[in-house]
Amino acid sequence: MATIQWFPGHMAKALRQIREQMPLVDVLFELVDARVPYSSQNPEVALAAGEKPKLLIMTKTDLADQKRLNEWIKYFEQHNQPVLALDSRQNNVAKVVTAKSKEILKDKLAEEKAKGMKKRPIRAMCVGVPNVGKSTLLNHLVKKNVAATGNRPGVTTGQQWLRSSAELELLDTPGVLWHKFATPKQGIMLALTGAIKDSLYAKDDVALFALDYLRQHQPEVLKQRYHLTDADLDESVTNPDLLLTITAKMGFRDDYDRASERLIFDLRKGKLGPITLEVPADLNEDGLNE
Repeated sequence: MATIQWFPGHMAKALRQIREQMPLVDVLFELVDARVPYSSQNPEVALAAGEKPKLLIMTKTDLADQKRLNEWIKYFEQHNQPVLALDSRQNNVAKVVTAKSKEILKDKLAEEKAKGMKKRPIRAMCVGVPNVGKSTLLNHLVKKNVAATGNRPGVTTGQQWLRSSAELELLDTPGVLWHKFATPKQGIMLALTGAIKDSLYAKDDVALFALDYLRQHQPEVLKQRYHLTDADLDESVTNPDLLLTITAKMGFRDDYDRASERLIFDLRKGKLGPITLEVPADLNEDGLNE
């Protein structure tokens, strides 16, 4: 399996700033992609946060498999990790996030009140991997377009404070990855879901991973989308040969890369159905299995 890595200088700088600003906030909002909710958590951010309360916010839930999404919610709750699964397009995002923040910080807020301290907004830092949907969520929290959005990594380039309401202030940060992924599989899943620049990896490696997953879990979707037969999906057919078949059925002749790009695009956009690429059962005591 190919090894993918992306940690440019601006991400190293952003991580330093995250460490520096962490003491200024009450709670950390870490946004993770609901299709890869374990692999899109940043271990460097976890180290920077230390004992800081954290709310895990699962984004892009409309693209995720709902059964697996519920498995992840149960997993995080069993590990005492507060979690919200949000569709950032829903109307009550700000209300839900604020209420959950108050719940997490209830002891601290009660202590400040008992000391006669003036009521103030909760201050939260928002972090996440590139293209996780952070800016879209923030715009809903603030109720206007204050954070640039785009379906590509690297849209947010600097930190900024935003005010959601009299009860919640937000520190937006650029999307960051980390020095080295735990496994090659983790890098490929992050590339497949759009957290890594498309120019930095071989498209066919990522497309072949997607094909292998879809053959195991959603073969009927593959057949319908790319007009495949049972014979095309026979277990004797290798994934590279299947990708060649799909290339031909798309009318791309021998343009293997173009077919790979289309397959990746289709998965990201939900055209291959709701997908979650990992489940809690994939984890061992050291993290994600190969």
